[in-house]
Amino acid sequence: EAVDDATELLLPDNLTKTDSLIRELVSTIPEEDWANIEIIGWLYQFYISEKKDQIIGNVVKSEDIPAATQLFTPNWIVKYMVQNSLGAQWLATYPDSPLKTQMEYYIEPAEQTDEVKAQLAAITPESLNPEELTLIDPASGSGHILVEAYDLFKAIYLERGYRQRDVAQLILQKNLFGLDIDGRAAQLTGFALMMKGRADDRRLFERGVKLNVMALVDSTDFDAEVLANGVKLVDYRLQLGDLTELKRLLEHATTFGSLIQVPEELAKKLPALKQLCEATSQDLFVADELKHLGPLVQQAELLAAQCDAVVANPPYMGSKYHCSLLKRFAKDHFPDAKNDLFACFVERGYSLAKKTGRTAMVTMQTWMFLSSFQNMRERLLREKSITTMTQIGYNSFPTLNSKIAQATVFSTLNRRLRNYLGSFVDLNSAPQSADKEAVFLKRGRINCFEISAEDFSLIPGSPVAYWVSEQVRKLYDGNRLLGDVAPSRPGLSTTNNDKFLRNWCEVSVSKIGFACPSRDVALKSGCTWFPHNKGGDSRKWYGNNEIVVNWRNDGEAIRSAAEGSSGGRIVSLEFYFHESISASAITSGTNGYRFYPEGALFDVNFRSIFGLSKSAQMQCLGLLNSSLVVKFLGFLSPTVAMNKYDLDRIPYMQPAASSIEVVGRLISISTIDWNAYERSWGFQYLPILKGSTELRPTLESSYTTWITQNRDTIAEMQSLEEQNNHLFIDAYGLADELTPDVPIEQITLTVNPAYRYSGKLSEGELWTRFREDSMQELVSYAIGCMLGRYSLDEPGLIYAHSGNQGFDPGRYSTLPAEADGILPLTDKEWFADDTANRLIEFVSVAWDKAHLEANLRFLADNLSPKKTESSRETLRRYLCDNFFKDHLQMYKKRPIYWLFSSGKQKAFQCLVYLHRYNEGTLARMRTEYVIPLTAKFNTYANKLEQDIEASTSTAEKKRLEKELATLHNQQAELATFDEKLRHHADQRINLDLDDGVKVNYGKFGDLLAEVKAVTGDKGD
Repeated sequence: EAVDDATELLLPDNLTKTDSLIRELVSTIPEEDWANIEIIGWLYQFYISEKKDQIIGNVVKSEDIPAATQLFTPNWIVKYMVQNSLGAQWLATYPDSPLKTQMEYYIEPAEQTDEVKAQLAAITPESLNPEELTLIDPASGSGHILVEAYDLFKAIYLERGYRQRDVAQLILQKNLFGLDIDGRAAQLTGFALMMKGRADDRRLFERGVKLNVMALVDSTDFDAEVLANGVKLVDYRLQLGDLTELKRLLEHATTFGSLIQVPEELAKKLPALKQLCEATSQDLFVADELKHLGPLVQQAELLAAQCDAVVANPPYMGSKYHCSLLKRFAKDHFPDAKNDLFACFVERGYSLAKKTGRTAMVTMQTWMFLSSFQNMRERLLREKSITTMTQIGYNSFPTLNSKIAQATVFSTLNRRLRNYLGSFVDLNSAPQSADKEAVFLKRGRINCFEISAEDFSLIPGSPVAYWVSEQVRKLYDGNRLLGDVAPSRPGLSTTNNDKFLRNWCEVSVSKIGFACPSRDVALKSGCTWFPHNKGGDSRKWYGNNEIVVNWRNDGEAIRSAAEGSSGGRIVSLEFYFHESISASAITSGTNGYRFYPEGALFDVNFRSIFGLSKSAQMQCLGLLNSSLVVKFLGFLSPTVAMNKYDLDRIPYMQPAASSIEVVGRLISISTIDWNAYERSWGFQYLPILKGSTELRPTLESSYTTWITQNRDTIAEMQSLEEQNNHLFIDAYGLADELTPDVPIEQITLTVNPAYRYSGKLSEGELWTRFREDSMQELVSYAIGCMLGRYSLDEPGLIYAHSGNQGFDPGRYSTLPAEADGILPLTDKEWFADDTANRLIEFVSVAWDKAHLEANLRFLADNLSPKKTESSRETLRRYLCDNFFKDHLQMYKKRPIYWLFSSGKQKAFQCLVYLHRYNEGTLARMRTEYVIPLTAKFNTYANKLEQDIEASTSTAEKKRLEKELATLHNQQAELATFDEKLRHHADQRINLDLDDGVKVNYGKFGDLLAEVKAVTGDKGD
């Protein structure tokens, strides 16, 4: 080309330099990778990756859909789809074709009955003309599928005797079709196909080949009226309405893409419209509209065409990310598939394929199971025939998060064949990180299945659960479903959890109504807060009782809020405060159903079961926590999060009567375990403090006794759960498929470290961590005793009201509680009653004082001691540096012992018990601790200065100078803290505990530690 050609201005200046993009590509990508045409797709995915990262997770604008949905398909999956659609079509007519040996991803059809063979024979042509076979990719991206299809078409042509140099033009012009909404992707597809053809025909570029690959364009620039006024439409048997209909249809083509379906009447007009495109006009405006019309007619022809094979990796985008335009279009045109863009493309494939054509797609596996895709799934099973399916599952697309992108690749015949046996391959059960291609190629009979659509329909919801045994399917024949025996109910949606829900420890216990048997009793109690079942961590049998809800005056405030909110739901009122069975958020592979005694409300997200007799309730809970439920949910909804209605579809079989006693004991053990910790409103005392001091002389002996009991409890629980499994396995006749064994980590007791701690720890490491946490819990309980929440003289909660009102010092004789609810925490012993000294006092009275030093050593040794520290030094350091961090974690960022801190130097820290705080607390903190500490600092500073002056040792002098410098920093910090403290003390701040810790903690500026962690704000 000429040196001064204007197109040169479009080329980068440094294209041939050593630091150019081309040089970087050549030097960084291995030479063997350049031999694969798929490299175009790899480079393009990298090209759009930054844009994709920017928009992913948000509602996607129309112009961003290409970047959000482009995904390069692994080569083996592409081969699978092409070979089991186009290849299957060819082999159906020519079963002895040598091509079969070349298609390693082709799945041989199952042996069919005579009835099915007759149906197949009726739709299988006796011969096929390669030039008449067509394949379309409606979301062609960078052309990977079409490039692979080119190779198979080439093999077909060569088998029929065509010359290789004649094949390229035939394939590109007659066999391959592609559509996309991304212009760059379509260009890359065209380039890849031309390169593919050029390898077979060196003169291809001279033949004027016209590809059938298009980037869809919107019709917004087309003016139908201008064209109609400038051309005699009647000469073409057309009307203005035909032009306006075409314009309307393609107005948002770059958003809707291949999902656009050409109405039959308009399709009939396409030949005439195509003829119109060939017209000419001297009128510049009319000529311009004719230019606009050409591409619109061409893409309408492709959209209206029907092909022998439709193959795609359609875009994946859930409906919550659809822009309003796309959301409305999907709802109107694909109501059964509107929940995800890929599902819309699956249904669109039916109309793009001929009546006896085939489709092959790789999609997310969710449509196989989720109730939101049930109508789409049932239509497919009712009207089409799945010929092959390989559920890839984890690691489908290695470049993506393998837990999110769990795919299935499948091919269908575009018509229903009664009793047709499809061939299914399970790769999902292979290890998550496995090379799924290698697993597929080495597949054996154990992960291959043959099943018909009729078998899927036996299970409610028709999940594509190809691996389910005949015995399990028989359980649905004539037996009741769990939803019939024990219907579950949705509960309360507050509209504002921050306003209406609290951790029970946050509010005054006198305002909580426990164990109210009915709404009427709750109303008459005058209480504000009531237990609320909010789910929580996965735990079986009993527990997760931590949340309370504002249901004052029969939910007056929540009802008012719900009336003005579209998200507010107050349903199933007749079951409020009744006994129930409920669960945590249901996840794949686990179950955690619990008994809830009367007195609680329940959440909308965790459907609860009511109204059963005591025996039926026990048996229902036993079923829900058995291994059977995991098995059934494994095919009813084997996704990360289960649908709350899936339980209703489990068949119900009554077990032996002994299950009632087994479940009762399981609930009892779990209740004792739950109540052994402070989180429970049923907490009485720490198990290691059980009995008199004579029976527990040392802390270590108390802990050892408790651990022995724990091991026995865990073993009993495991045995009982296995008995429960055994009873239900026998009742369901599934002894050949299930084992009653329960792994130790699934015994959901807090005293079971294998359940409590995730990660790969040895048994010894698990128990070491449990021991360390138990000592932290002991310190927490000790501080609760010092501040008056608990007492060594009485079990249970002693004081948890508000404002220190009604506090009775007489209930704390063994270990007196702090008179003001303030505990100083300092790195040195500035106060005789500081927390470290009070902790030592606690240990001395809780166990035999004669063993005090041994007890302190055992406690300190489990609180990360340093080598040079004494036990007392370790305890002081833990209290100053780590206790509050552990407290935040234990109370889930809703602390009840608040840490007032002067700052990083920790000149002054103290704990204040939330429930004993009142308007005079800050003033007392200042007069009793901060002002005296200021004086002590001054005195000690003077002493250090004198010691430095008198010192004759250089090393000693440096140590003293360093200590003095630290003290000066603490003095400055304390002075600043004192000023802020005085300011807040003068305000005499009152707390309304109903507002919750998150609100109240933010009222003290930066006087408190970890403000952001608790409130989300940094403080003033």
